[in-house]
Amino acid sequence: MSESESEPSPLRLSFGRQVRLLRESHSLSRDDVGAFCNVSGSMIGAVERAERIPDTQLIENLDTRLQANGLLASVTDYMSAEQYKEFFRDYVVLERQCFALNNYAPLLVPGLLQTEAYARATFRMHSPALDEEEIEKEVARRLERQKLLQRCPRPYLGFVIEESVLRRPLGGKAVLKEQLHHLLDLTPLPFLTLQVMPMDCEEHTALDGYLTLLTTKDHRHVAYIEHQNDSDLISDKKKVGLFIQRYGILRAQALNPHESVRLIEKLAEEL
Repeated sequence: MSESESEPSPLRLSFGRQVRLLRESHSLSRDDVGAFCNVSGSMIGAVERAERIPDTQLIENLDTRLQANGLLASVTDYMSAEQYKEFFRDYVVLERQCFALNNYAPLLVPGLLQTEAYARATFRMHSPALDEEEIEKEVARRLERQKLLQRCPRPYLGFVIEESVLRRPLGGKAVLKEQLHHLLDLTPLPFLTLQVMPMDCEEHTALDGYLTLLTTKDHRHVAYIEHQNDSDLISDKKKVGLFIQRYGILRAQALNPHESVRLIEKLAEEL
C-alpha cells in the first residue's frame, strides 16, 4: 500500500466510499475485513478515507470478501497508477494493459528493463535531489511496472537503445555491468526484441528524442514522448502514424537483435 502524496483523487474517494458501503451492507467491521485481507482494521479505514492507496492484492481481497463481483477489481490498473505523478498516470494504465509496446531510449536503459541498482542510481541523480525515502519509493514504483514482463497474456515488447546508454556507467561500472548482463538475460524472451543503435551509424531518424509507441488492448495506437520535466500522450491518428513510420525506419537503422546481443556482450566484457 502507498501513502498519498497529494489530495485524494476522485477515483480514490469513490473507491473508498464503495468499500465502506459494501462493508456496512454486510455488517462487517473494519477489523473483520482487515483480518481476511491480512491487513489491520486501521488500514481498511485509511483506504475508505482515501488516505492510502491499496495495492493489487488488497483490492482483489476486498472484492472477494465484500462480494463485489468484480466491481472493485475492475479499477485495479487505475488504482495502481495513483501512486505515480499525475502526468504519468494515464500512461501507466495504458502500459499495464497494452497489447504491444515499442520504445526508443536515447538517454537511459528503459525503466521496464532496469535492474534495481541501475534504477536507484538514476534517481540518485535527480535534480533537485530526492531524499532516501523518496528514492526508495521511486525505485519500488519502477520495479512494480516490470510486472508487465510476467503478465499473461504476454505483451509484445520492442526496444531500441542507444549504444552510448550502454557505455555510460551510471552508478559505477559494477552497476552497469550488472545491467548489461540483465539485458542479455532478457533477450531470449520470445515476446521481447532488443536492438542497439550503434554510435558509428551515419543515419538516424529519431534525433527528436525519447519515444514510446503503445498498441492498446483494443488495438488503438498511442504515442508517449518525454521532455524536460514533462511528457505528452498523443492519440491523434496522423501524428501517431508519423511516429510509427519513424520508429520503423529507426529499427531498420539499428543493429539487428543478434548483432545487438554480440555488442552488449562485448561491452560487458570490457567492464
